[in-house]
Order: sequence, then structure tokens, then C-alpha cells
Amino acid sequence: MLKVAMLSGWHVHAKDYANQVSKIENAAISAVWDEDPERGRAWADELGVPFEEDLQQVLNRDDVDAVIVDAPTNMHTEVMIAAANAGKHIFTEKVMALTVAECEAIAEAVRKAGVKFCISYPHRTFPANLFAKKAVEENWLGEVTLLRVRNAHNGAVGNWLPPHFYDPEACGGGAMIDLGAHPMYLSRWLLGKPKNISSVFTRHTGRAVEDNAVSVIEFENKAIAIVETGFVTPVSPFSLELYGTEGSLFVGGMDNTVRISSKKYAPEAEGYVIPDQLPPALPSAMEQWVNGILKDEKIHFGLEEGIQLTQLMEGAYQSHRSGCRVEL
Repeated sequence: MLKVAMLSGWHVHAKDYANQVSKIENAAISAVWDEDPERGRAWADELGVPFEEDLQQVLNRDDVDAVIVDAPTNMHTEVMIAAANAGKHIFTEKVMALTVAECEAIAEAVRKAGVKFCISYPHRTFPANLFAKKAVEENWLGEVTLLRVRNAHNGAVGNWLPPHFYDPEACGGGAMIDLGAHPMYLSRWLLGKPKNISSVFTRHTGRAVEDNAVSVIEFENKAIAIVETGFVTPVSPFSLELYGTEGSLFVGGMDNTVRISSKKYAPEAEGYVIPDQLPPALPSAMEQWVNGILKDEKIHFGLEEGIQLTQLMEGAYQSHRSGCRVEL
């Protein structure tokens, strides 16, 4: 039985992760720590497990093999290095940390401890996005020239995000560092190594962080990615568009489907076709982590992927602050 401590209920996904653990065979929540003791005690009571007010005390417990880190983003480095030093396996919400230097310090501690590490990149498990990855790998679209990914919701105008999600110190930013993480890591996964990044962020609702944001990334293969996100759009279905010299691919949108136009993929077809079959979904990030620990199965997104995302985010915010393109 893998015994897991929840390290904070700060993030909106924390309870979802606890629920996911409870549904996995041979895994269970065994303790809670929270930088906000009142919140932590209430959550521990709800889960029926002990609450520890001191981080080191929860990491010293014999009934804690692994931890799920949902603390404020600016605490990730402190919390994860402590967990690694205590020999605990680590699952973390994106982003890994606010700077590449902090990510590298976490990675060094994790590698030294020899523990398993997974960062939550759910969009990389979805069949439609796996099809997009295969389209790139199989060269169905020719040379990829442009990628556009949009991921947005109405959290700010609908007032359903918690107030602390607009704290620039705790979060490191707003919509881009939170919801924009998904298009960012998809862009890096699909297009490879980035060269530079430019950003335009606005504060439509007047909060302390951006709630409407776009970043444009140039990659070493000459492709361009447009990353769009925001907390100010009530009806904004996820969409991914890939354009190449020999075809195009659309994922999501209003009909939530996959359409490809490519003579390399469908030589006899005219225009767009819907694929007969998509790749099977990968296990969820949580399942990958648990099975990686218990069965030594593959974890598809770990330390390197975490560092790569923070590199893009750090550059995106530097560009926003300076008003200039940032080399990566």
C-alpha cells in the first residue's frame, strides 16, 4: 500500500488529486500538512487522517511514502526539496517552480534521493493530442510551420476562482502560469526546443495578475507557436491547430473532434477527414506516478518536462515585464 501525504489544499485541484488516490488500488491518503493550519485541519478531518502543522513532522512519519504537492507555487522549491531529502516520492501540480534555477535545485535533490517524480500534464494523456504528436512524428503535415493552442475559461469574470489565485507573490502570475501551462507544455512537446518568446498580458478585471494572455514562441525548427489563455471567456472550448507545408490538423473546437487534411495521411481524401481511430489514452498523471512507484512503470512527464515548462514561463513573464522578445 502506497501511503500518501497531501501537502496543502491551496490549489484548486488538491481535492481532485486526493479523490484520485482514493480510487487507485494499493494507494491511500495517510496525512495532511497545510501552510494554513485551519484549512489543513478541516481537510484532514474530512479525509479522516491526521493533520501535521509542521512540514518536517509530516515528512518524518512512517506512514508517509510519497507526497502530493499543492502548496502555493512560491513554496514548491522548499516543500519538494524537503520531501526529496526525506526520501518521499513526489507528485506536483504545474508549474514545478517559478524559476529554472529553482527547478534545477529540485531536480538535483530528487535525483540524489532516487525518488520518483511526476508533474501533472493531463493534456499529454488525451487521445486527440496524442494523435497530434503522431502527426508530427510521422511527418503527415510536412514541416510544421505554426501551432496555435487555446485554453481558457471564465474564472475571473465568473468569480469562481479562489482569491489567492490572483496573488502575484504566491502564484508567480495569473492566467498564463496557471491555465496557460497546458498550451505551453503541449507546444514544447510538439515542436521541440524553443528559441525565443514574446508576450502580451492584460488585466481585464483589474486584479493584480493578468487574466487575458497570449505568448508567441519561435522554435529552433522555425515553427511558431501561439499560446492563448485567459480567465475571462465564458464559452471557449479547447482548441489546437497545427499547420505544415503539406497539411493541417484541428483538435477540439466547438464540435470537440479531430480533423486532418493530409495526402500523406489520407491519399485519396479531399479536404479534411476525421481519423477512424485515435491513439489510446495514456494513464492519468496520478496513475502513472503510483504505478511508477509500485511497478516501476514509465512516467511520461517528470523533471525534464517540469524544467522545460518553467523555462517557457520564466521567459513569458520576462517578456511581459520588459515589453521585449526574450531569448531562451
